[in-house]
Amino acid sequence: MSEKFIRAEEVAEVMEISVPYAYKIIKKLNAELDAKGYITITGRVNREYFNERVYTVNAPEKKEGEQ
Repeated sequence: MSEKFIRAEEVAEVMEISVPYAYKIIKKLNAELDAKGYITITGRVNREYFNERVYTVNAPEKKEGEQ
C-alpha cells in the first residue's frame, strides 16, 4: 500500500524543484485543504490531493467554430 501522505523531499523530486520550494507548495495545498475543513499535517500533504492538483488539467472550453 502506498503512503497516504507525500513529503517535501518526494514533492521536490517529482516536480524537479528544490526542497524549500516543495515546502511552500505543501503549505499552499494544506491551506486549501484547511479551508475545506480537512485536518492537515505540517510538512506533508495528502498524496491523492497532491496528484489531483498537480496532474489534473482542465481543458479550456472551445469556442464555437473551433476544432
